[in-house]
Amino acid sequence: MMGKPKPEGESDVKTYKLGSSPMIYSPGIVAWAINGAKFKKDRPKMIRILSDGWGLPYSDAEALLLGKVPYKVEGDAVVFSVGAA
Repeated sequence: MMGKPKPEGESDVKTYKLGSSPMIYSPGIVAWAINGAKFKKDRPKMIRILSDGWGLPYSDAEALLLGKVPYKVEGDAVVFSVGAA
């Protein structure tokens, strides 16, 4: 469907690349979810959308949506890393 996230590297840092599909543009979904997560009532739903949609651990999706980790857009993918460096 949307493509599994691809952890890269072998350290405590996990890097994810959230791919797009013809029906889903991941940078747009992530931007929408970040905006939606600003509303406390909607936050769990937004986190669950990323967690379930891309198979992310809930805590990693939460870190992305709450701005605890930076992300970048590479083409039609969203790339971010979590964990200790």
